[in-house]
Amino acid sequence: MATNLKGYTGKILDVDLSTGTIGSYPLSDTDRRRFLGGRLISTKILWDMLKPGIDPLSEENILVIMTSPLTGTGAPCSSRFDISAKSPLTGCIGHSNSGGRFGIHLKRAGFDGIVIRGESKSPVYLDINEDEVTIRPADHLWGKNTEETQEALGKGGKLVIGPAGENRVKYAIIISHDRAHGRTGMGAVMGAKKLKGIVANGKKKVELFDSKNFREGVKKWVTMLKNHPATGDLMPRLGTSQFVNILNRKNALPTRNFSKGTYELALNLSGERIAADFLKSNSGCPTCPIRCGRVVEFNGKDIKGPEFETLCLMGSNLEIDDLEAIIKWNYDMDLLGIDTISTGNTLGFAMELNEKGLWDNGLYFGKKENLSSMIHDIAYKKGLGEELSEGVRYLSEKYGGKDFAAHSKGLEIAGYSPRAADGHALGYATANRGACHLDGGYMIYFEINGPMTLDPKHYQSKPSWTVLDQNMMAAISAGGSCLFTAWTSVPGAAFSLPDHPSASRAVTKLLTLTWPAVLLLQKIPPKLLKIDLPMLPHSKLIRLATGMKMNLGLFLQAGERGYTLEKLFNLREGVGKSQDSLAARFTDEPLNPKDPKSTVPLAKMLPGYYKIRGWDEDGVPTPGTLRRLNLDFVDMETVQGYS
Repeated sequence: MATNLKGYTGKILDVDLSTGTIGSYPLSDTDRRRFLGGRLISTKILWDMLKPGIDPLSEENILVIMTSPLTGTGAPCSSRFDISAKSPLTGCIGHSNSGGRFGIHLKRAGFDGIVIRGESKSPVYLDINEDEVTIRPADHLWGKNTEETQEALGKGGKLVIGPAGENRVKYAIIISHDRAHGRTGMGAVMGAKKLKGIVANGKKKVELFDSKNFREGVKKWVTMLKNHPATGDLMPRLGTSQFVNILNRKNALPTRNFSKGTYELALNLSGERIAADFLKSNSGCPTCPIRCGRVVEFNGKDIKGPEFETLCLMGSNLEIDDLEAIIKWNYDMDLLGIDTISTGNTLGFAMELNEKGLWDNGLYFGKKENLSSMIHDIAYKKGLGEELSEGVRYLSEKYGGKDFAAHSKGLEIAGYSPRAADGHALGYATANRGACHLDGGYMIYFEINGPMTLDPKHYQSKPSWTVLDQNMMAAISAGGSCLFTAWTSVPGAAFSLPDHPSASRAVTKLLTLTWPAVLLLQKIPPKLLKIDLPMLPHSKLIRLATGMKMNLGLFLQAGERGYTLEKLFNLREGVGKSQDSLAARFTDEPLNPKDPKSTVPLAKMLPGYYKIRGWDEDGVPTPGTLRRLNLDFVDMETVQGYS
C-alpha cells in the first residue's frame, strides 16, 4: 500500500520462504501515524498476523525487519532499524534494535521493511537489489561464521546469522556489519527459517516533506550532540565502558551473579583501561557524530571492542578481570552469533548452581580456562552447551535456584544491579521484551550513571518517571534514532555537579520531589502539548521529514500506544502480572547487609505503575485506555490466559 507521507518509501516486502513467493505487505498511513516505525509498527504487524500460542521456532512465526521515518534521511544517529518476532527465549514480543548500514541500504533499495514468513526447505539468503528481489541458495554459506558470511555476500547492507542461529540457540543474534541485534533470540528465528542472510543494494533517495528546514534542523542537532558533554566528550572518549567505574562506586555493578554490587578489580575492566591500553580508534554508525564504538587490536587485527554490558557480565559478574580474554570472547560471540548479555548471565547463574551443589557443571567463579570452549559449545549445542543455550529461566526450572535467577520473563538482566536503583528495577520487571535496560526506560542514567540524578531508592517517585522514560524510549526507537540522543535532555551544565557535592545533593533532592509534575505531564492531552523540545528534536525532525502532525505530545503518545500494544501482545500469549517480576535475590535480599531497605520494593511500585498507565490492578489495559490510545482494533476477548 503506497503512502501519502514523505520519509517512508511506502513499500514493505512480503516474503514467504515456504512457497518462494515475494509480494508486498499493505500498511496504512493510519498505522504509520499511530506507530511511526521500527519496533512499534513491527508489533502492529505481528499482532495482525500471528496466531496466539504458536511455537516461536516453527514456520508459523513471522520475522519483521522494519526501518523508521528518519532512517536514510541523514538525521544524526538515525541508522537504527528493528527486527521483531515472537521470542523463542521468552515467549513474549521479541524485538532487537541496532545501527549499522543495513537499514539505510534497505531504504535505498526502496523498502521500509520486510515481512518474512514460512520456512525454507534448505538454506537460503535474500538478495534485494531495488525492485529485483531473489531468494538464493545458501548451502555454501551454512556453517560459516558471521564475518565469513558477510564477506561472501559482497557489497551492500547485510544481515547474517552464525552457527548459533543455525542451531537455534535461544539467545542467538543477528549481525549487521559489526553491529549486533543481540536480544530476545531473533537469530534463532532466522535460523529456524533456514535464512542465512539478507543483502540489500539500491540508489533510491528518501523524499522529505520540508527539505530546507529539515537540513537546517539536522545541522543544529549535530552541533548540539557534538557540544554536549555526554555525546560530544564522554561517549567518544570512553564509550559505554565509562559506566564500569561509576557503577562500581555506586554499588551497582553486577558481581558474582548479581549477588554483589562491587568488584575489587573493576578498574581492570573499565573504559579508562581500554582507552589507555587497547583503543586503536573510534567507530560508529553512519550519520552518527557521537562515535561511541571502540576499535581495539586483537592478534594483530583491528576488531570491535566490548561494550559495557559485555565487560561486566563476562567480567565482574563472573569475577574475571582479564580484559584481553573478554575482548576475545566478545569477538568470538559475534562470529558465532550469540548474545553476550545472555551468555554472561547464564554462565554466572550456572557457576552459582555449581557452587551451591545444584548442578555439577565444572564452571566456577574466577575460572576462565574453560570459557572459550564453553562459548563454542553453546553455539553448537554440544555437551553442557546444549543446556546453557536455553538460558537462565530454563536452567532455574530444571536445576533450581529460581531465587537467584537474574531474568524477567525469561530475558536475562542486563548489566545493572536492580537493587541499587528502584526505577531501573521497575523498568526491568515491566519491560515488555523482558529484563531490558533500554525497553525498561533506561532509568539507571537518571538514578546513578548520569551527572544529575534522582534519589535511586525513593520508590514513591519511580512509577511516574519509569512510565515517562519507557514511552519516550519507545518513541525515539520507533522514530529511528539511537537512544543515546536522549542524553541531551540533561543540561550540559549538570556535568559540573559531581565536582560540587553539596549542590549535587540539593539537585537530587529537588529533582526527586518533581515526580508529581512528571505525573501531571503525562495527563496532558497531546492536543495541548503542541511543543517541540530543543534538547529532544526528534518530534520536529519527524514532522519535517514526513509531513505528518507531530509534536512532543503526539510523540509521547505514539510511544505509549506502541508500548501498550506490546503489553497486549504478551497478555494474548499468556504472559501477565505474575511475570512482571524479579527474583527473590532482588526483592528480598538486601544488597547492603547493613541496610535492610536495599532491596527492590517492587510490590509497592507496581500498583502505581499500572494506574498511571491506565491498566487495571492485574496489569491489563482498560477499555478507556484503549479508546484514548486509538487501539480500537483490539478485541479484548482474544486477550485471554493472562495471570
